[in-house]
Amino acid sequence: MKDLLSWSDFEKVEMRVGTIIEVMDFPEAYNPSYKLRIDFGKDLGVKKTSAQITVRYAKEELLGKQIVAVVNFPVKQIGPFMSECLVLGAVNGKEVTLLEPGKDVDNGLRIS
Repeated sequence: MKDLLSWSDFEKVEMRVGTIIEVMDFPEAYNPSYKLRIDFGKDLGVKKTSAQITVRYAKEELLGKQIVAVVNFPVKQIGPFMSECLVLGAVNGKEVTLLEPGKDVDNGLRIS
């Protein structure tokens, strides 16, 4: 088992629901990826990220999909792109299944 987190460690991770509003190819990425723009509601606004989800998802099916992402990591440089959040998913080899809230909820809602 990996290192255990304390409850206060977990509380620092800010997971929020957002809706994917734009999907673009990311040919410069080392692994096949999309560039995403995600709307996290009026308080957080729109954040961008890249995601290695091309095996399971076509660009068209991602538009309008609500997902869960960590929004309080530092910005990360990925090639020529600056990632502002981390989309969460279940990883099975090269196939990633995005975490979704299950029912439509307001963008920006916190996961706890």
